[in-house]
Amino acid sequence: MINFKNKIAAILFGIGLVLVGLYSCKGDSDNKETILTGTTSILVDESILPIIEDQVAVFESQYNATIKLLPQSEKESVQSFVNNKARTIILSRKLNAVEKTIFKNKKITPLETPFAIDAIALIKNKTSKDSIQDISEIVAFLKGNPTKIKGLVFDNANSSTTRYFLELAGLKSMPDTGVFSFTTNEEVLQYVSKNEGMIGVVGVNWIFQPSPATKKILEKITVLSIKDKNTNGYVYPSQENIATRKYPLARVLYIINCQGFEGLGIGFASFISGEIGQRIILKSGLAPVREPSRNISIRNKIESN
Repeated sequence: MINFKNKIAAILFGIGLVLVGLYSCKGDSDNKETILTGTTSILVDESILPIIEDQVAVFESQYNATIKLLPQSEKESVQSFVNNKARTIILSRKLNAVEKTIFKNKKITPLETPFAIDAIALIKNKTSKDSIQDISEIVAFLKGNPTKIKGLVFDNANSSTTRYFLELAGLKSMPDTGVFSFTTNEEVLQYVSKNEGMIGVVGVNWIFQPSPATKKILEKITVLSIKDKNTNGYVYPSQENIATRKYPLARVLYIINCQGFEGLGIGFASFISGEIGQRIILKSGLAPVREPSRNISIRNKIESN
């Protein structure tokens, strides 16, 4: 037989469980991911990290959202992407046929959104007398032919910049001698700043948007003007030359979504390809894929003091 006090305690305990349940459901609802709220992870090619960090900072300041960036080399990022480590990725290329087939077999259609034109920059130590470089000489060096090049320095053996030059030279792997690779673009900047005669290969965004630590390093580095068979003379990677694709090593950046629902990945893609995101791209020194609008005020009268 249950006495009155025990009965009251049982009722209160039951009410407590209901309240806890309701509170838990409310918490789940609040944390549910939408296009502008919640939490998500995005894989990003390390060579273009600075501009993406800027975009995330502004996005998070405007919306109740948290985006965790997972910077890796291009090859590692794509591997993580196809293995569902994250459902959004930012690359300097579209997915290739093999990668698209993997998602097709999962009944997923990747949504690829271009949002900026970036570039690969070639750099040398400030003490070098040369400030120009012919791409054909780099290709010859990679193929093992005699050149004046002392050595090439890449950020990572699996990076987008390494892949770019392998494709350019028609090679499957880098030569065993004369080519060096580290882990990050910042390490390339460090190495070139201390070693005369080496040519470093980095994402130009690391030049345009240096961190406080790399600003001093850049004082010891020269960014090279380059030419290839399609250019008339040597071209510097300025914002205008990148935008017009006059600079030979310009490349389009894409955010690729395989979320399958309207989540933060879709919202962030809309943001960086929209008005605010394109202004951030323009301010960074890269080229937006579409020109942000400009507001012009017209006055009928000129006021005099």
